[in-house]
Amino acid sequence: MSSDLLRLSSLFVRTLREDPADAEVASHRLLVRAGYIRRAAPGIYTWLPLGLRVLAKVEAVVREEMTAAGAQEVHFPALLPREPYETTGRWTEYGPNLFRLTDRKDGDYLLAPTHEEMFTLLVKDLYSSYKDLPVTLFQIQTKYRDEARPRAGLIRGREFVMKDAYSFDTTDAGLDASYAAQRAAYQRIFDRLGLEYVVVAATSGAMGGSRSEEFLTPTPIGEDTFVRSPGGYAANVEAVVTPVPEAIDATDAPAAHVEETPGTPTIDSLVAFANAHHARDDRPWTAADTLKNVVLAVTHPDGRREIVVVGLPGDRGVDLKRAGAAFEPAEVEPATDADFAAHPELVKGYIGPRAFGPSVADERPQVDESVADNVTARQPVRYLLDPRVVSGTRWITGADEDGRHVFDLVAGRDFSADGAIEAAEVRAGDPAPDGSGPLELARGIEIGHIFQLGRKYAQALGLTVLDENGKQVVVTMGSYGIGVTRVLAALAEANHDDAGLAWPAHVAPAHVHVVATGKDAAVFEEAERISGELVARGVEVIYDDRPKVSPGVKFKDAELLGVPVLLVVGRGLADGVVELRARMGEAEQAPVADAVDRAVERVQQLLG
Repeated sequence: MSSDLLRLSSLFVRTLREDPADAEVASHRLLVRAGYIRRAAPGIYTWLPLGLRVLAKVEAVVREEMTAAGAQEVHFPALLPREPYETTGRWTEYGPNLFRLTDRKDGDYLLAPTHEEMFTLLVKDLYSSYKDLPVTLFQIQTKYRDEARPRAGLIRGREFVMKDAYSFDTTDAGLDASYAAQRAAYQRIFDRLGLEYVVVAATSGAMGGSRSEEFLTPTPIGEDTFVRSPGGYAANVEAVVTPVPEAIDATDAPAAHVEETPGTPTIDSLVAFANAHHARDDRPWTAADTLKNVVLAVTHPDGRREIVVVGLPGDRGVDLKRAGAAFEPAEVEPATDADFAAHPELVKGYIGPRAFGPSVADERPQVDESVADNVTARQPVRYLLDPRVVSGTRWITGADEDGRHVFDLVAGRDFSADGAIEAAEVRAGDPAPDGSGPLELARGIEIGHIFQLGRKYAQALGLTVLDENGKQVVVTMGSYGIGVTRVLAALAEANHDDAGLAWPAHVAPAHVHVVATGKDAAVFEEAERISGELVARGVEVIYDDRPKVSPGVKFKDAELLGVPVLLVVGRGLADGVVELRARMGEAEQAPVADAVDRAVERVQQLLG
């Protein structure tokens, strides 16, 4: 960005002293108060001059590193026809998150949430030989997603700027190389932007594909939970795989038996009752000995609503984000009263695996009649088990009747399931899947995501090229995204104090904020001269030249705007000095004659 001089007397900005009512996080609050963005609608923001300057600098870093990694820039429309998304199935799979619209001729269109289809079709249109590949294309463009609950300003919006790139190769080895190049480019981008980041294993979600990694910047306000171990394992919580215990020999296990357990609709009340009335000889019952069955409602993209029961140890809860990842692209929520009413076999507080899922009743010799009477009934409810519920494990669980539970119900002998699911909450101290130690949990904002898409989209859209032997081969693809506006919000989140923003110099809207205080004309003349010389030296300057604004207001605005270097021309001018201070550092007095040199030196140090 070329150096220039921004005068606050004419700059299109109004700072606010009060926080916006809908602001939940510091970045949202301060970007609005400092006049960088303005809310247009929930999750939709207007960009003002200062905000656009910062956004352009973030984009410049992204663009430079993408180009250095060999990617070439293109630009697609945001308004796209239905047909390509229909071909890949995503017109339906995206469900309510997709903005759909119809033109005057009743043609169906969408506002693009991502552009896999368009990139694929563009390469298909222009390339036909292995000699044309590999190629990587990228764009920086506005995306649209109909978020049900937009929040946190720019962190989760309905309109946002994203950099998306796609690599095209003929072989899996080529895809590995393209993926590695993009991964390295991402590391350089976030290093240059000064954002702390962690690279974690992730799920691919609606994008599909195999290898998937997220770049997260750690922050307490982050929406994503991730884990890491002392040995270097790191993963988004949705991607954590539970180590599966060995199966247990239950040959000598007692037969399952139903007991009256009045007033025990919760795990805690059940454990207390069991210890009081059915004590074990070896140790007390714990919540981990109970099999909790959680009822979820899964809404598929075609609108079909499915009831699924998840069985897991009672000392764990269901993590809806992990469950959502398991059922992607469907949406998951707890079952409602209406769902329970439609399935009377699900008795709240006393649900057991006997009323649904595959039955192994005929193979179960030791179950008493009270259990066997119901276990053969199969209901249209899918039953999925946590990986810890392995064959031979013994459980206390619901008897599907109010006030009754089954004791010594053995997995594999007395019940089975339709499959396994990773839906249980992950806790600090859980073992890492790779054996590298106990997990610790942290929160972060997703700022980048890279996938090995493979041949999913190329296959669906017919992207093939002739190989060295003249045979048609399906191209393999990688996908690489950075949330540009989210990166800006993450920078604001990581660089502020109670007074305002504190931008790193390389993304700040200007390098130096010159403030003229008082009413003396000589002060304004000197501030004007210094500002002009700084601009001539290649320094970007905001000059507070407002003549009738108090020094207190000017200083508050300077702190709020967050420019890294503040140069104050005021009362000290009579003694031949001006004040130089870092936005979040100590102030120093500098001779007027040295002011420009000192400020330039500070800026050069900050820019590295």
